[in-house]
Amino acid sequence: MRKIEKPYFLPYQQRWLRDRHRVKLWEKSRRIGATYVQSYEDVRDAVAGRVPSVWFSSAGESAAKEYILLCETWIRLFNAVAKGLDIDAVVDQRGIHIYTVTFAAGAKITALSSNPKAFRSKGGKVVLDEFAFHADQDAMWAAARPCVTWGYPLRILSTHNGCHGRYYRFTEQIRKGALEWSLHSTPLSLAVSEGLADRILNKPLSPDDRDAWIQAERAAVGDESAWLQEYCCIPEGETTAFLPYEMIDRASRPDILGPPGDHDLFAGVDIGRTKDLTVIWTLERVAGISITRDVLELDRAPFAKQRDALFSLLSRPKMRRVCIDATGIGMQLAEEALTAFGRAQVEPVTFTAAVKEQLAHTLKRAIEDASFLAPAAHAVREDLHSVRRVTTPAGNVRFDGRTTDGHADRFWAAALAQHAVTDPVPLPLAASSFRRESARLLANW
Repeated sequence: MRKIEKPYFLPYQQRWLRDRHRVKLWEKSRRIGATYVQSYEDVRDAVAGRVPSVWFSSAGESAAKEYILLCETWIRLFNAVAKGLDIDAVVDQRGIHIYTVTFAAGAKITALSSNPKAFRSKGGKVVLDEFAFHADQDAMWAAARPCVTWGYPLRILSTHNGCHGRYYRFTEQIRKGALEWSLHSTPLSLAVSEGLADRILNKPLSPDDRDAWIQAERAAVGDESAWLQEYCCIPEGETTAFLPYEMIDRASRPDILGPPGDHDLFAGVDIGRTKDLTVIWTLERVAGISITRDVLELDRAPFAKQRDALFSLLSRPKMRRVCIDATGIGMQLAEEALTAFGRAQVEPVTFTAAVKEQLAHTLKRAIEDASFLAPAAHAVREDLHSVRRVTTPAGNVRFDGRTTDGHADRFWAAALAQHAVTDPVPLPLAASSFRRESARLLANW
């Protein structure tokens, strides 16, 4: 099946197709082919007998028509059912426009105009297209959600429409781990880096050509707020993302991972065990620029395996300094590394609010100064963007971040690595209540 799909879909569309989570949400730019690939998934599910019916609703009737026409395209691809389909367009007694594709085996795909009443008494797969632009998101959700009660898939796709609707709340809840749904985020810059402009112009483009294409689109939009919301997945009014997507994209490069040259190496290690990843982020310092050479992710790895990976890293001839998360479960690993390799090469870092703030700002300054380069990988991008700077009612600042596979572990590993690059200025330390312990903490600094 993937061989059939590959010619039609770009990498970000293929990721959506490969994701078999029951509930998926797509935070997207305009006109990147999201409905195009969703219609394929729906026809594929109907043909394979995975669902008895698909109920599709968008914010307007024209989008429903476009969706059905796309379904026709994929039906022709699946020749086995082409002879048995019947397409109808009707208006029911409530004024709801309904477009239906009926397959020979009995499955149906129905596209509905935006009216919550249309979902009453229905069951099967549900697709809510441009959900943020439905007239009443809460009423639509209340009507549509029961349709999937018997385990059917649910898909939510939309561009942002401010920070106050249910769609925006869904994206935030997923990032915080409050909803165990799958989240895909595809701004125009990511889509273009993965071939969208090449396909539109029907020719291979260089990175400079792609950048010029994006800048031309941005100039044509004219309004910065509209550009950020419609094309960059940044809802109007969102001010909490510590690293905006645009900043991350400026620091991202597609082909920087790989063996380092003959320059000094630095690394940051964020320790996890069960729910979170352990991430080892390695930088090569070249002409004043921190270039990411490796992002090693260890998922639920035993401590022995984590220790082996860390000690192997520290043993590299050009490895100058490694900063290790020594909070909680990371304490033992950091102590063992410190004992084996010494304080000149190893710095254990205990995460406190003050420490996390300093680390976060160190990384942000490096990105702003174009002195930190990250790989152009989807998971890295989402991690870097997931961190939020939150001011509590008491006036304290904290940095929170959550993605589907951890607590922004890649962000903190990158921040620790960039701290390792800087002059070895001690981070703030918490003193023990005993004087002799406090003195020991400050020894050798």
